[in-house]
Amino acid sequence: MKVSYFPGCTLRTKAKQLDFYARKCAEILGVELCEIENWQCCGGVFVSAKDEIASKLSSVRALAAARDAEQPLVTVCSACHNVIKQTNYAMQNDADFAAKVNRYMAQDPNPAAPYAGETQVYHYLELLRDVVGFDKIKAAVVKPLTGKKIAAYYGCLLLRPGKVMQFDDVENPQIMEDLIRALGAEPVIYALRNECCGGYVALEDPASAKKKSNAVSENAASQGAELMVTACPLCKYNLVKNGSPVPVVYFTELLAEALGVKEDTYAE
Repeated sequence: MKVSYFPGCTLRTKAKQLDFYARKCAEILGVELCEIENWQCCGGVFVSAKDEIASKLSSVRALAAARDAEQPLVTVCSACHNVIKQTNYAMQNDADFAAKVNRYMAQDPNPAAPYAGETQVYHYLELLRDVVGFDKIKAAVVKPLTGKKIAAYYGCLLLRPGKVMQFDDVENPQIMEDLIRALGAEPVIYALRNECCGGYVALEDPASAKKKSNAVSENAASQGAELMVTACPLCKYNLVKNGSPVPVVYFTELLAEALGVKEDTYAE
């Protein structure tokens, strides 16, 4: 199966492991990640102002490229996924916004046809659940993570706003826990797994960010977690920077370990 792939900026700098292992595992699971040509930064955050168009154009161009390739669009970074998914929703449901965007897009050299939200957008985790299937993943495991107690950390961006993202139950998500079980490990359920880590205020108010991130990691540790997994580079940075009592890794690293492709394959 071929899918259009939007890696995003952070996966080329501070979060190379998230991208590298996503690609390696996709190969094993029969998915070809076709990187979109000439992609640009997603904008980093979805700006809710309807008259703010410029920062959303790169997301629409990526969505249109996937549509023209007749492929779904897959992201791995939580922030990129949130921006692209919210932009796609706006193109589907806000006619005035969509008209303004398409007027901008019409000025591109060799412009694509007007975009109206036709592309199916998946986060990589949704691809694993809804397209590949956790049963197939379980069957592909060569190094089961038996005995490991692992806490999934969702954070804000995968789940909210729930009406738009439609990723999982906002209050009681299960997708990462189901993946952890498929890899042979034991998921640790803890109260703050879908609460904010404070990453977006890390520069403005580092004390608040530290308080929030420590509350998350300490809550996971208190429930017996030996490891935390996340899909968000900003969450990982904030948790690690503020002294998480348990190691924090990307979910793709965990997947790569269980599929037998982690050791001696990644180099900085």
